Amino acid sequence: MDLHQNLIGGEWTGGEDASDNINPSDTNDVIGRYARADAAATREAIAAAKAAAPAWARSNPAQRHAILSAAAAEIMARKAELGELLAREEGKTLAEGIGEAARAGQIFDFFAGETLRLAGDVLPSIRPNVGIEITREPMGVVGIITPWNFPIAIPAWKIAPALCYGNTIVFKPADLVPGCAWAIADILKRAGLPDGVLNLVMGRGSVVGEAILDSADVDAVTFTGSVGTGKHVAAKCAQYMRKVQLEMGGKNPLVVLDDADLGIAVDCAINGAFFSTGQRCTASSRLIVTEGIHDKFVAATIDKLKALTVDDARKDGTHIGPVVDQKQLDTDLKYLDIGRSEDSANLAWGGELLNRATPGFYLQPALFTETTNDMRINREEIFGPVATVIRAKDYDEALALANDTPFGLSSGICTTSLKYATHFKRNAEAGMVMVNLPTAGVDPHVPFGGRKGSSYGPREQGRYAAEFYTTVKTAYSLA
Repeated sequence: MDLHQNLIGGEWTGGEDASDNINPSDTNDVIGRYARADAAATREAIAAAKAAAPAWARSNPAQRHAILSAAAAEIMARKAELGELLAREEGKTLAEGIGEAARAGQIFDFFAGETLRLAGDVLPSIRPNVGIEITREPMGVVGIITPWNFPIAIPAWKIAPALCYGNTIVFKPADLVPGCAWAIADILKRAGLPDGVLNLVMGRGSVVGEAILDSADVDAVTFTGSVGTGKHVAAKCAQYMRKVQLEMGGKNPLVVLDDADLGIAVDCAINGAFFSTGQRCTASSRLIVTEGIHDKFVAATIDKLKALTVDDARKDGTHIGPVVDQKQLDTDLKYLDIGRSEDSANLAWGGELLNRATPGFYLQPALFTETTNDMRINREEIFGPVATVIRAKDYDEALALANDTPFGLSSGICTTSLKYATHFKRNAEAGMVMVNLPTAGVDPHVPFGGRKGSSYGPREQGRYAAEFYTTVKTAYSLA
């Protein structure tokens, strides 16, 4: 089996170790072998990025535009192939995988355009004959650390703006899903990216991630992952007074009011809570439902859950694929046990391990009812196909429950009332608010991020990405 190597200084290089990329829908299926970098190789990658930084920072916008456009075009042309790779290595359904690959292409296309829209300000000074220019310049070497749940979209929305604004990169993807990351690096290399501008170092976070965090030559770090690891990243970056951007967990509410369209509400809940196997930081894991519609909503949701097919991610007719690996499956099962033991909580549907034609990590989606907001299953992120229902007597209580969480990424409401929709948009304590839409699912050209324990630092995606990937310079000159 061919070894997929790391990319350091423009050269494909092996490592001291390699890992098998396993298909969670069929654990007998090895997708490929991927090199694991050690700390020394990571330091070489950082040195290569530092050496390439001055020239890339001063590169012509047309050069950046051509490279990012070429990458976008290839990703879009290969979206079916890349989507199948994604489904095979992460367990997302084939339709979701192809959609995510297309989103990565859209992100590269957007930032290709942004290379030609770099702007600044020219202002008069309060002093006579003095001019002021305000410009944005690249940060330098950016460490990019990405998770396993969106193995092509999240790398895209970090790599594309970093390159657009003239930064060089040391990129560490999640050890669990190296395939899509390797494909992006290969596409960019063949698109003409100069040697050393993008360096791919695959491997364990405890080795590669720590080497990135421990280097004084890394000027900024962008990380998506767990809250615990995010806090560690922030503490490490503070030692170097380094710019840091963190996207972490969520315990996102979907409020369903008595006046909601029942069909829309159920579809929002099913999509937001259970699609992508619930492995999304934007998943609506808390369903807060007012009294008048509660019983009808629960019954309709369970009926819909019973009709969903859990199977091989690439099989026609599959609605939900497997959990990503045994470790995550064990976490899901642990929280199912916690939920069963918590006071009034009732496991109304699901939560069973499933056997399919191939060995994989198959779990029936689970719905708890009669829960309260102080239960562990409503306070802690599970990151699996598990959702809870919380009763609320009215809109005011539902809003209070929605905001009563240490997280603040996404928040949704289903209602036909303009009054409540408008009030919720203004008062939901989240970075993103959805009305009659699933809490998961955002566009590639608008800012993404949250507040409280969900996010730290500038927003990702869209033009707001410039806040992280650039630094502002103010220049004065005497006429």
